[in-house]
Amino acid sequence: MGEFFADMIVENSVIIELKTVKLLDENQLAQCLNYLKAIDLKICLLINFAKPRIEIKRIVNNF
Repeated sequence: MGEFFADMIVENSVIIELKTVKLLDENQLAQCLNYLKAIDLKICLLINFAKPRIEIKRIVNNF
C-alpha cells in the first residue's frame, strides 16, 4: 500500500491531522478517510490553522 504519517494519534482511537491551508477541500478529507481505513480507526479531527479562527472538521469512518 505505501506509507503514511498522521500528525498525531491520540490514545489509539483518534487521528489529529494538522493543516495550514486557505481552504479545506476534498483532498484533505480524502486523506483523513484513507488514514482511518488504513489503521482501522473511526474518528479524525482535521484542524486548519490558516484562518484567524481555528477551523476543525470531524471526519467519521463509517466502516
